[in-house]
Order: sequence, then structure tokens, then C-alpha cells
Amino acid sequence: MAEATAVSKALDREFIKRYPGEATRRLETLNAEQAAELLAQHPGMVTLPVWERVSPDLAIRILPLLPTSTVTTLLSELAPAASAGFLSNLPSDRRDQLLAGLKPSRAKILRLALQYPEDSAGSLMEPQLLRFRPEMTVGQSLSRLRSQRRRGTRLIFVVDIDNRLIGQIEVQEMAFAGADALLSDLIVPVPAAVTVTAGRQEIVQLLERHRLSDIPVVDADGRLVGVVRYDALVRAVEDEASAKLQMMVGVSKEERALSKIGFSIRRRLPWLQINLLTAFLAAAVVGLFEATIAKYTALAVLLPVVAGQSGNTGAQALAVTMRGLALREITALHWPQVLWKESNVGFFNGIAVALTTSLGVWAWSGSIGLALVIGTSMILSMIIAGIAGAAIPILLTVLGQDPAQSSSIILTTVTDVAGFFSFLGIATVMSAFL
Repeated sequence: MAEATAVSKALDREFIKRYPGEATRRLETLNAEQAAELLAQHPGMVTLPVWERVSPDLAIRILPLLPTSTVTTLLSELAPAASAGFLSNLPSDRRDQLLAGLKPSRAKILRLALQYPEDSAGSLMEPQLLRFRPEMTVGQSLSRLRSQRRRGTRLIFVVDIDNRLIGQIEVQEMAFAGADALLSDLIVPVPAAVTVTAGRQEIVQLLERHRLSDIPVVDADGRLVGVVRYDALVRAVEDEASAKLQMMVGVSKEERALSKIGFSIRRRLPWLQINLLTAFLAAAVVGLFEATIAKYTALAVLLPVVAGQSGNTGAQALAVTMRGLALREITALHWPQVLWKESNVGFFNGIAVALTTSLGVWAWSGSIGLALVIGTSMILSMIIAGIAGAAIPILLTVLGQDPAQSSSIILTTVTDVAGFFSFLGIATVMSAFL
């Protein structure tokens, strides 16, 4: 009780504000009931710095002991990755109950953060993982393992105060160490770790290379979020063997080399029709400026240059944005920063490319007006392409669609239309200089 009183004095508002790491360490010396009682004395907003650092396995034992309103505040205010980390450790019925109490927009973001690609480390991992601090003693650690009935545990993983992975210890080594020995004296480097989005092939390669029984899983910031156990790794090896065969067949995992003709047609034809429609749309834009092209035939020669550069710019922005979404580096809430960044990248890259293009066109055609037209349109189309490449996957994600499946088709349409319209539109306006 004296220990709880000492921690209680430490967990006042000013102490949490100034020393959140030390407040978290002291809180973790208590059992879940004592910790919940102390945290309940403060509004959820006050204790956010502690919740950002507390070990997830302790957090999931404290959360059920707190008022639902407090838990809802925490899940609403914490970073999506931290909130999703807590929710992933809860039973599905309790998780759904808490998500139902949040604003729909926030609940959608957290549901997306809880989803991992099929056969990724996130989908294979065990999130209910004990985390240990380097300042803990061997006696405290073994007692914690016993209390959680973690039989068959071969390794424990040690994290810093921000829950970033710093090393591992074999339980066998702890058994031979003294009860008062610190974990910091036993830590050894982790031979390999994977991110939550790491694919099946990478996991299998690490298993074979390092002969591992457990592979820790970390998020984009290096925080420990789970572990892939040996039995899951065995299943991954089996799946990897069959995946090599799947890669040799049709356009999707569902299609096989001997799939029925009707099935293959149904899988492929819709996308071919969509591509055809987008091609007609781009052609329609060109048709609007038929008279201009007929008068200045050089424009037709240069059309693919503008469309190609805007397409490449959009593809770069698309790839970076989709990677950020996949690694949980960004969420839909980051759209202003992402769009601002990509518009600036498109602008400055557009200036550099426009200078080179204008010089080339001037040397080829001898027309300063034509060089000015293509340079101006290049900058404009690359800005639009950069914004589109970032906006499309974010918008599709918000709408609950798979951005990997349809982003490229939409982007191609936007970049073609933007490239053709900007080039031919500016040429029409500046026709007197051609």
C-alpha cells in the first residue's frame, strides 16, 4: 500500500506533464486494479502522456476497470496507431463495443488501422505479447510470466519507455541468473524483426536464414506490436510454397491456369471495359481541340511528352502515398500535409522538367511560342498529377475501397486528361505566338 501511495503522489498532473516516462515506469510497478484506481483520479486528457507509453499488455488489463467514457476519450485522442494497438489486444466483442461508442469518422480510421494485408506479419502475429523494461529484475519478470501463465515462452522482448524494441532475452538465460539481476545486463540484440506489413516471403526468408522460433513485429516507428510464433511461421512456409504456384497462373490469386473460361472472362473483362471508357474520355478531350491540332500539327507530336511526364509524376506520388497508408505512417487525417507536399514537389520538379523540355522543343521547332506553351503546360500538369496521385488512394481508403486495385486506372485518366487539356488549352489561348 505504501508503494501505491508513493506512485499516487507521483501521478499528479504536474509530474505527468514534466516526467511522463518516469510516471509510466512507476505505474507499471502496480497491479491493474491499483493502476486503474490511480488513473481514474484524473481526466483522460491529463493521463494521455502515460497511455502513450504504458505497456499494451498492462493497458488491456487496466482498460476494463475504467469508466467507458474515459476509455472512449483515450481512444479518440491517442494517435491511431496507439489506439489500434490497445484495441487489437481486446476480445472482438469488447473491441466492437468501444468502436461503436466513437465518432463514425474516428471509428473508421481505427478499423482501417486494425486491418492488415492478407498473409502479412500483422495478420500472422500474436498481439497479446508481454513487454519488459530493461530496468526490471529477473525475479519480477519471471513472476510476471507465471502470473500470465505464459507456458512455452522461449524468448521475452525488451522495450524502452516508448515501447520501441531494444533487444531480447532467452528465458533459459533468466533461469540461470539471480533474481536481483537486471534485464539490462542480459539483453542481446534481436537477430531479425519485421514490420506489420512485411509479406509472407520475407518472413519465410528470415525463418530460414536465422533459424528463428519467434520473430518480433514492429510498426513504422519501431514500436513492438506483436510476435509471429513458430507455428504461424510453419503455416507461412506452407502458404509460401503454394503461393509460388499461384504467381504462375492468371491475373489474380483466385484464377488458376485451368480455371473455367467464363470465370477468367468475368475477372478480366470489367477492367478492360473500364480502361476503354477512360481511353475514350482522354480522346474526347483531344477532340475538343481538333481545330488547333489541325492548324499546328506539331502539337500532336508533343502530346505524348506532356501526358507521359504527368503520368510518371502521378505514379510517383501514388506509390509514396500508398506505401505510407500501408505502413500506417499516414492516415486519411494527414491529407492536407500530403497534398501540400506533393503539389510542391510537382511544382518544383515541373519547373526543372519544363526548362529541359522547352529547350528541346525550341531546338527542334525553332518556335519560342511552342517552347513556352509546352513548358507552362508541363508545370501545370505535373502539379495536378502530384495532387491526384496523393488524393486518389486517400479518398478510396476513406470510401472503404482497396486503393491498390483501382488507383492506377483512375490516376491514368486524370493525368491524361490534365496533360492533354493543359497543353492543348494553353496552345489555343497562346495560338498567336505559335
